[in-house]
Amino acid sequence: MKEFFSPRTIAVIGASREKGKVGYEVFKNVTGGGFNGRVFPVNPKTDHIDGHRCYPSISAVPGRIDLAVVVVPSRSVPRVIQECGEKGIKACVIISAGFKETGGEGARLEKNVVEIADKYNMRLIGPNCLGIIDTHSGLNASFATHMPRKGEIAFISQSGALCTAILDWSKAEGLGFSKFISMGNEADLCETDFLEALADDPHTKVIIGYLESIRDGQRFMRVASRISRNKPIVLIKSGGTDAGARAASSHTGSLAGSDQAYEAAFRQCGVLRARSVEELFDLGTALAFQPLPEGRRVAILTNAGGPGIMATDACEHAGLTLASLNRPTVDFLRANLPEASNFYNPVDVLGDAKADRYQLALDAVCKDTNVEAVIVLLTPQAMTEVEKTAESIGGIASDQKKTVLTCFMGEAVVRPGIEILKRHRIPNYPFPERASSALAAMARYHEWLGLPDRKIKSFHVDRVAVRRILKEASSKGQINLAEFEARKVISAYGIPIPKSRLASSAQEAVEAASEIGWPVAMKVASPDILHKSDIGAVKLGIITAEEVRDAFDLITMRTKRYMPEAKVLGVSVQQMVTEGKEVILGMTRDPQFGPLILFGLGGIYVEVLKDISFRVAPLSEYDAKEMIQEIRSYHLLSGIRGERPAEIDSIVEALLRVSQLAMDFPQIVELDINPLKVREPGQGAIAIDVRLTIGG
Repeated sequence: MKEFFSPRTIAVIGASREKGKVGYEVFKNVTGGGFNGRVFPVNPKTDHIDGHRCYPSISAVPGRIDLAVVVVPSRSVPRVIQECGEKGIKACVIISAGFKETGGEGARLEKNVVEIADKYNMRLIGPNCLGIIDTHSGLNASFATHMPRKGEIAFISQSGALCTAILDWSKAEGLGFSKFISMGNEADLCETDFLEALADDPHTKVIIGYLESIRDGQRFMRVASRISRNKPIVLIKSGGTDAGARAASSHTGSLAGSDQAYEAAFRQCGVLRARSVEELFDLGTALAFQPLPEGRRVAILTNAGGPGIMATDACEHAGLTLASLNRPTVDFLRANLPEASNFYNPVDVLGDAKADRYQLALDAVCKDTNVEAVIVLLTPQAMTEVEKTAESIGGIASDQKKTVLTCFMGEAVVRPGIEILKRHRIPNYPFPERASSALAAMARYHEWLGLPDRKIKSFHVDRVAVRRILKEASSKGQINLAEFEARKVISAYGIPIPKSRLASSAQEAVEAASEIGWPVAMKVASPDILHKSDIGAVKLGIITAEEVRDAFDLITMRTKRYMPEAKVLGVSVQQMVTEGKEVILGMTRDPQFGPLILFGLGGIYVEVLKDISFRVAPLSEYDAKEMIQEIRSYHLLSGIRGERPAEIDSIVEALLRVSQLAMDFPQIVELDINPLKVREPGQGAIAIDVRLTIGG
């Protein structure tokens, strides 16, 4: 992206002399932002703009042009891009609006622009964007109101309007950026392309961004996983409450929405997710300005009891641990602080504390080996030395190299101190909850950096058998496989299933039960009936031949009564498995990220309790273990109050095999194994009920 961010020559096509027009603002920013290269305005209606010779077309501009910035009406953009291609320009920012955001005609126009650009091997940013800014090269190819100050945070956004608001906010807060990128419609270059570009940018320490969608989820995860090892990525993803309009036929499909896919993907590739613009910058500034904490043990230093208690609660809610101070630290504080102080954590230096008392206590706490981060609270009292205290905190934080965040509560009185903290690169938060949240995110990121590289295990499976089953079902126009077919699929991938036989008569059912062994379960076999128990087409715990005949007749009768149009293949007679804890394994195919794997407690309550976890396939062994431990009811599986634990390793293996199946066969749209009966260690797990849906 050298031509975009370090061009030597820029042409502004559609530059204007008329104030208030986008073409005027863009040209003014390009020439007034500190850019040292040559700038050429292009407008056939004038000869000069602000002392620069104006050219009637891009072809009339002499010499090589590295970057073209297009600000012409949308209907003229295809012609302009054609001329840029003929000129040999390889980088173009299209600020013009009026494309796919306006509907069908605009979408066709945008497609035409991309086709022309592809023909000339040209890369595009936009259209319908604010533009781009690189503070370190002095490039401001945007219609933003001002050039932000230099900084170490790069910001990417799919919303131009949000860009303008954030730029205005950053000016008031004195926050700098390395690069500021408005992606617009992403007709060509997208969020993943910019992540790759920023990965190698020496001026960028942290990447933050606002996203509404991701074009290619699997590619995004590969790129983000690699970059996150070296630079933190913090993203806010909007639209999280939309679970999608597609009707779901399985438990997994009904429980999984787009937000679960994004949540899982971000977690797996080390991206920190912010829930608000406020949190986006809380995390961004903390990661840019402070070292990562080595762990979750935090000390709180305060001059007021109430805020100290609030901070303690906030830390616990955020998943942080209040550090237990070493005895020498406590003894030192007791000997040097007023008698009424609290010498344990949180350390209360009292309301009359001046800068020297803060300095003494903070220095002692930072030297404590049990402390991995410190949150310093200050409320403005009559005796408080706000500015001196801020200077003291800044000096100690720099010397100790531990994570220090501050919470100077208030506004008018503490503002001078906050400005001093900024100069010392110490993030300040107005309330303890925000400081705790930022610190917890830093700790999670540090833990993610310590994880081993994801290794994907491959099992020896029978792909040929699965391919044959799916092909046969597709040739018959089946969307949902019959349960006995679905069981064959997962069995081919090494997941144990009960003994079973398909019976077309009561006598065949009796013979099957005798062969399998008592007790047995019986259920209707039909690709059209997914929830068999809803129509009473399931009978469990059958122990005699007479009960088998009665069950066969009852299941057949109820099926004809309640589902007369359903295609019935017979009645499945199945080995009855009574022991074991019930869990659910599932998969649904997300439009952006592909196979989304689900795990949770199984049975009939899964949709009510929703005690579930998600990850994007392919899964590593660590991913699978984390999924299992993440659910609230994990202790029911690991053993509680004398109960024997379930064999967790068998769940891990089943999850990995489902993940491999989903990756091998993209035509599988949804899959449920519910329940998977997980028995005691050494006895494994067995899939009782399976549902599988295929696409075209």
